[in-house]
Amino acid sequence: MLRASASFHPRSKPLSLVNTLRIAMSRRSHTRSPSPRAPKRSKIDHLTKEDFKNGVFLAPMVRSGALPTRLFALKHGANLVWGPEIVDKAILHAERVVDPVTGVVSYNGKSKAIFTTHPIEKPYYIFQIGSADPDLAVQAARTIMQDISGIDLNCGCPKPFSTHAGMGAALLTNPDLLCSILTALRAAMPPEITVTAKIRLLPSQEDTLKLVERIVNTGVSALTVHCRTRSMRDKDAALVGRLREIVEFVEKMGKGIAVIENGDCTGAEDAKRIRELTGAHSVMIARAAESNPSCFSPKPLIDVEKTLSPAYIRLAQYLGNNWSLTKFCVSQFKAQHITFGKTLQKQYREALHAAKGFDSALDELVGSWTGEEDFKEIVQVIEARGPRLRLLDDDESEYAPSPPMLFTPPDTTNPEPPSSGAPLILLRRLRLQLLFLHRFGIVQQCGEEGGKEPTS
Repeated sequence: MLRASASFHPRSKPLSLVNTLRIAMSRRSHTRSPSPRAPKRSKIDHLTKEDFKNGVFLAPMVRSGALPTRLFALKHGANLVWGPEIVDKAILHAERVVDPVTGVVSYNGKSKAIFTTHPIEKPYYIFQIGSADPDLAVQAARTIMQDISGIDLNCGCPKPFSTHAGMGAALLTNPDLLCSILTALRAAMPPEITVTAKIRLLPSQEDTLKLVERIVNTGVSALTVHCRTRSMRDKDAALVGRLREIVEFVEKMGKGIAVIENGDCTGAEDAKRIRELTGAHSVMIARAAESNPSCFSPKPLIDVEKTLSPAYIRLAQYLGNNWSLTKFCVSQFKAQHITFGKTLQKQYREALHAAKGFDSALDELVGSWTGEEDFKEIVQVIEARGPRLRLLDDDESEYAPSPPMLFTPPDTTNPEPPSSGAPLILLRRLRLQLLFLHRFGIVQQCGEEGGKEPTS
């Protein structure tokens, strides 16, 4: 029980309630309240193996994985975002330019930007590289390492533009080259830059496990498995049933790395089903995110023509995103319609088709050109989140408002008098104890003999 005075004696002069409160609060000001859990960091210092677990990620997508898409994905709950595959040689000949107004970082080729990024996404941004040469991969990675948190080797793209030079899915049949690139990247990159790989299933499960074992031993922080073979296409159902054995195999290796599932996940809620089915540590979303970047939210946007597209176009204009790329991305958006009827949908498509750029033809569609405000809103959401916005294992969504803290953060002292952020429950306990002491005559209420309320 709290004592009114360390030298209390039954015949000592009673203390006033105010003076007792002051003594108690003075003592509290020199102590730190215990914290029931460590406070969340406002930003990720750098990624670790653990950051690839219990998450839902945006997959690397050519064209569709543009900067505005990645920012909207982060706004709506994506834990990490992968950029589109960029070939190593393209980066080596690019010029890095920073927009002094928006802060956008562009790596420009001779006629256009090869890729763009922004510092706000860096803590969550994984750069995917296309390479078939360890030396070129390292040179390219060093060129862009100041703007990324991780680098991912594309070992799964089946498209000719990637495979013709031995990159992408072609690496699946050349495991020596594949692993030499990963080993070189891991040796060249500082510890704070993660190195990961994204593969496809091989026709044989035995061969897949052999390849996975070699990849894990290169020192990667995570491995993404697209649950289709090289010959399969998006219309073919992903072979998610094969993944559990791979996950268990990797876990038995004891490296602590995450296995990320990719293929046929429709959103944040469906990711829970995928994880339960496969045992995967995380899930990566591609086509569903292309259709609706808000699919990472437990409650994705509906009527995207009015809830997403206008803001996307405004943001793209503000960030200097290429119009044709912006138009392509917006044309892919689709979601459930509730209030946006067929007539409005037709008018929307006609306006988008007729637009030749970010011009007045889009005024009716986007409203006021307030891209800067849209960007500020995204920045506020990203900066307010913890290292990982939402864990799939959590029973409660972190989109729910957080309760006020009832403890003093570490390395701070309680203010005097206590503010709204101080532990009010402790103050209530103090008052109850003082009432108890007063009842037995140990302290007196203000105004009684023994003390008056001091003036300030």
